[in-house]
Amino acid sequence: MGGVRKEIRSALPEPDTEVNNGRVAVFFDRDGTLIEDVGYLASPNGLRLIPGAAEAVARLNQRDVLTCVVSNQSGVARGLFTEADLVPIHRRLDAELAARHARLDRIYYCPHHPTEGSPPYNVICDCRKPAVGMLERAARELGVALDRSFVVGDKTIDVQTGIAAGARAILVLTGYGAASFDECRAEGITPAYVAPTVVEAVTFILQQLEEDGEKHA
Repeated sequence: MGGVRKEIRSALPEPDTEVNNGRVAVFFDRDGTLIEDVGYLASPNGLRLIPGAAEAVARLNQRDVLTCVVSNQSGVARGLFTEADLVPIHRRLDAELAARHARLDRIYYCPHHPTEGSPPYNVICDCRKPAVGMLERAARELGVALDRSFVVGDKTIDVQTGIAAGARAILVLTGYGAASFDECRAEGITPAYVAPTVVEAVTFILQQLEEDGEKHA
């Protein structure tokens, strides 16, 4: 992957670096999109990939498209688990994907909540979706062209995040997707595409890249 170094860490502010607006990325929500949504996942033992998710990520890997997770994890702010607890969960996610020849380039998460919890996590931040801080961090660190990229998720906030970042937003109907579809329609929020699962979402993305004339990310 061109020397990209993958790390697991929260989207806390860092000094600005030069942005190379070049690469295409797909930003996946975690719960309800790549893995089954079980509420506040606090242990790697509860992690289950959504069928076909690993194979879908692998298809993007084969096209040299950057793959990132962007996930709100307010369970940290709420005291349900710690940032340290997320490390084995994400290691398990990496291992499950690797077993199917897939990988993520980065995992970003927001541990904050604007009203719940205790300092330093009960704050209004720029990384909690639908804010675009996690995507902007990826743009700085990985040279992502957000206007050529995609956001895939099962919640209205995922669609809003993609739209706010200038990316193409895809709503999947797994997880909270069905309720989010109704919410988006009621609120006049229009995703670029609605897919039954992440499998069909990636098929759509690859078709779009072909139409855009993308030879590689």
